[in-house]
Formats: sequence, structure tokens, C-alpha cells
Amino acid sequence: MLQRDYLVQLITQFIEAIIRSRTVAGKEDNPLLAADLLEAAVEQALDMDGVALLSLAPESFAAILSVSGVDPALIEYIAHALQQESEYLEQAESHELAQLRLLQAQALFDTYGLNPQNAEIQAEFEGLTTQE
Repeated sequence: MLQRDYLVQLITQFIEAIIRSRTVAGKEDNPLLAADLLEAAVEQALDMDGVALLSLAPESFAAILSVSGVDPALIEYIAHALQQESEYLEQAESHELAQLRLLQAQALFDTYGLNPQNAEIQAEFEGLTTQE
């Protein structure tokens, strides 16, 4: 029960970060700051050395997470956030980092058998922007 409450709290915090990043990207037209907000949320959610972890090759990144004990429900949000961060980085013309984040997201989708086009997650992310 406590572990489930903790997971819900982590996902809630993560969704709040997504809301902030979408606000920054949309209303403030600052995709680089939006990407930074998402990256910080990923680092916080993983409770690991995010700088080192997010610099790893996609397969290594996914392999470490698969043995880290991070809940798969949280991994799905992280994968979608990395995918979104990649889009922000492309807008900011940080193409190399955008490609790395996209490949890291894809590695998570593949490793965990997740759907990168998950309609429920996409609708939840889209709904976040309209609720503000």
C-alpha cells in the first residue's frame, strides 16, 4: 500500500512537471527550457544520478533501468517524457541531444514492450494542456 502511494505521488509530480514544460514550450515559446524541465523531472523520478544516466547510450540506459527496480508504470511516463523532450530539443535546434533522447525513449519502449503511440498516455498528456 505504501509503495503504491509512493508511486502515485511520483507520477503526480511527474505530470506536474509535464504541465510546466508544456506551459513553457507553448505560452512562453521556450522549448529549451521546456526540455530542461522534463529532464529534471526524469532525473527526480529515477532518483539516480540523472546526468550520468541520461548521457548513456540508449541500450545501456534501458538496461540499467530494467534492473533498477523502477516501477514499469513510471517507466512508461518517463519514456513518453523523453520522447516529448526530444521534440522540444528539435525545436531548439539541439539535434544531437534530441536524437539521443528519442533513441533512449525508443529503447525503453522496446525493453519494456511499451507502445510509443499509447493513446491513453497521449490523451493524458494532451489533456494536461487543455486543463490549464
